[in-house]
Amino acid sequence: MIAFLGQGRMGVPMARRLTQAGHKVTTWRRKSGVSAAAAVDGAELVITMLSDPAAVREVLTAALPGLRPGATVVEMSTIGPEAVRELRALLPAEVGLVDAPVLGSVGPAADGTLTVLAGGDVSGCREVLSVFGPVRELGPLGAGAAMKIAVMSAIVPAQVLLAETFAYGEAHGVDRGALVDVLSGTPLGTLAERLRVPSAETRYSLGHATKDLELGAWEGASMAGAARARLQEARAAGLGERDLTAITEHVGGGAAHRAVPLNLPTIPATNGRYSHAVRVGDMLYVSGQAAFDEQGNIVGEGSMAAQSEHIFQVISRILADQGATFEDIAFIRTYVTDMDQLLDYGRVRAKYITGTPPASTTVEVSRLFRPGLVLEVDLIVALPG
Repeated sequence: MIAFLGQGRMGVPMARRLTQAGHKVTTWRRKSGVSAAAAVDGAELVITMLSDPAAVREVLTAALPGLRPGATVVEMSTIGPEAVRELRALLPAEVGLVDAPVLGSVGPAADGTLTVLAGGDVSGCREVLSVFGPVRELGPLGAGAAMKIAVMSAIVPAQVLLAETFAYGEAHGVDRGALVDVLSGTPLGTLAERLRVPSAETRYSLGHATKDLELGAWEGASMAGAARARLQEARAAGLGERDLTAITEHVGGGAAHRAVPLNLPTIPATNGRYSHAVRVGDMLYVSGQAAFDEQGNIVGEGSMAAQSEHIFQVISRILADQGATFEDIAFIRTYVTDMDQLLDYGRVRAKYITGTPPASTTVEVSRLFRPGLVLEVDLIVALPG
């Protein structure tokens, strides 16, 4: 049996490919009502296809109680080699791990023509991976993740470069169609054609492209670093869910809104009267986070430890979406209903905020806005430049 832990545009067609190939597949996605541990129970192969390193760590941590000894986890998200090494340390020694991110978007995922970039021992899963497309075995664990980031560190900046080329042409009276026609005779022709008209369908989201460069734009990578900054601006302007080709609308376009609300689809929705966070320039203001699940129910009612863990998991996803970490928190404010439980909160907080602590205020209040809540946390974050 195969357990497929996935979400988003790539997860559905990939899970369907497995089913069409005759495999028995159990699927998991957020808000499904099925726990990750239950989804992987009894599975020989567990495939993850999630949005970022934080999501993979969160979901696999939740799945740990259900993983059987001898199972193999195949991590197919784009998370980078460092995160793969962290997963190896997270998983029990008797559970195998293969990293196998893919090249390609929704169309190739549906028709089985993705390129699978595999690292580690694929002998037990090569046949399954071939359902998605050709499998390239690249070496030891982490090699596939490193190859994926290396490739995207070339492809994504090239598209940002072309967006700037189009903006220059527009400013100087050059017809975009004619410019693309001329570029079609150069090595950049395929990419230029892709950006001729921004795609109405999101094949590879601008937000995911930004995340990929945040993983790969190492210090000294001047072109990737500049492209990353452009994409971060576009994401903050609200284009994160659009296709990457929407970068052409942002570069050279009108002024973006100064305050950009952010509400991630991967965390429980708000009640509609506030946003989870608002970005203003390089600052992120995170609303008070409380422990609610996808159905709006309180997590760990009355338990400071359980609610603290849930809140910091949500915060980690908000930070990751903006390319930040807990080290970027400038100020954290905590509201508790019982100071006698503060040690439980402190133990959880220390797992996530491990370096020099940020500025901080802790306040005891008589109650929070729902009975059963014992904790609420808000933040101010200085985002990476």
